[in-house]
Amino acid sequence: MTLIEEVNARKTFAIISHPDAGKTTMTEKLLQLGDLIRTTGTVKGKKTGKYATSDWMEIEKQRGISVTSSVMNFPYKSHKVTILDTPGHEDFSEDTYRTLTAVDSVVMIIDATKGIEAQTIKLFKVCKMRGIPIFTFINKLDREGREPLELLEQIEEVLDIETYPMNWPVGMGKRFLGIFDRYHEQFVAYNGNEKESFYDYESLENGEVPSITEDVTYQETKDELALLDEAGDPFTLDRVLKGEQTPVFFGSALAPFGVESFFDTFVEMAPSPKPRRTTEGLKRPENTDFSGFIFKIQANMNPQHRDRVAFLRVCSGKFERGMTVKLPRTNKTIKLNQTQQFVASSRDTVEEAYPGDIIGIYDPGVYRIGDTLLEGKGAFEYDELPQFPPELFKRVTAKNVMKAKQFKKGLEQLVQEGAIQLFTQHPMESYIIGAVGDLQYQVFEHRMRNEYNVEVTLESIGERIPRWLDEEKVDTSLFDERNMLVKDREGAFLVLFKNDFALKWFEDKHPNITLIDLFEVNQYDQSET
Repeated sequence: MTLIEEVNARKTFAIISHPDAGKTTMTEKLLQLGDLIRTTGTVKGKKTGKYATSDWMEIEKQRGISVTSSVMNFPYKSHKVTILDTPGHEDFSEDTYRTLTAVDSVVMIIDATKGIEAQTIKLFKVCKMRGIPIFTFINKLDREGREPLELLEQIEEVLDIETYPMNWPVGMGKRFLGIFDRYHEQFVAYNGNEKESFYDYESLENGEVPSITEDVTYQETKDELALLDEAGDPFTLDRVLKGEQTPVFFGSALAPFGVESFFDTFVEMAPSPKPRRTTEGLKRPENTDFSGFIFKIQANMNPQHRDRVAFLRVCSGKFERGMTVKLPRTNKTIKLNQTQQFVASSRDTVEEAYPGDIIGIYDPGVYRIGDTLLEGKGAFEYDELPQFPPELFKRVTAKNVMKAKQFKKGLEQLVQEGAIQLFTQHPMESYIIGAVGDLQYQVFEHRMRNEYNVEVTLESIGERIPRWLDEEKVDTSLFDERNMLVKDREGAFLVLFKNDFALKWFEDKHPNITLIDLFEVNQYDQSET
């Protein structure tokens, strides 16, 4: 295949949702469609000893949640599919935000019984700011839930995006008969745990399947569908690709029902890799010089080898194992010999990769999230990845001072993954870690204990409002425990204000000192992309 053919075959997407909406279950079903697994594990399958393929970290199996983004590659029909299964828990939203920079489209899963939830709204807004096409799967139709029209109205009102139902459910829960597949003009019958049955509209109109057509629910839904055909918005693929319209599919990932027809339609419509912004303008995927960026770093995917893997999105050209690339941030050259592709924690050596592919490269400690790697004479970098200020802060120490070496190594490596941020109190030099939510601290403690054999003590200093200082030298006498002066990993000064009152008092008292809100900076940067 030529480079452009390889690019066109790629479909790289993330699955996002609120916790428990069925995201990881959907991922498992798609892996099954791709013949990667024979049977599906379940996120909460602890009694059976089976776990979801995408939940590889030990704490994920214990807690029954996804707390790290998993990457899965597999061929499907004529396509090369890469799925990024993101954490649903809001405490890990920053990891999800970064993951969204590495995909070309998104599948948003909504629980039909609950509708849109808080985390869905946050993630959706990031997608919309970045113009990422969104495909919606409304899950759990085999249970009683909200009416389909109510769900569509909620999507349009809350997320401010036009909807187009690609199929339409006939009943739900015990009354669930199947779906009208509007796109393929057929009826798909729900047969419980048995395989789906497909009927063209003509056979139904001719009364060939009375068990369906004579049902009251079927007759009511048929009238509803006629109204939808007449009054609903038209389907426009161009608007979908611009992020202005979302195709909506109804089904059940657990049953499974409607998953295969959804996925067939998705890979047909979803975009292949597109040009990406760099410091030197747009870089097209068919450009022959290899380039890509690192959006995630993960330590100890194989605890026996204590390895570090950097996840790289290929953006242009062809990657070949053993090639020499440049890291513009340090201007150093690196030979990429140890490279892998993934199904969660399972890895295979990859010899070549193309735009849209996600590969893992061995990290000897030289990479950072957001780094660009490239070949050729260029020195450009891909747009910076968004960073968000933490909301909770805790002072961290090792319980056993004799384990200072392991403590510093674990702290450094887990901070480099990006889930927590490290600060040093000035001038005391004590370590403070910041996170979006408390669950991140629980994961940090668990991993320090199990992966680095270090017990830690976390002392809360409460919620704080971080503001960066736009100067290299500061008057340390202006700060105390209420307005705590710290340094970030780059050595930049910032202040952790105890509350809004402390922040406003400081601004009034010292109007000559510039305070930078990193969240506002990131919102501006994203709106410009």
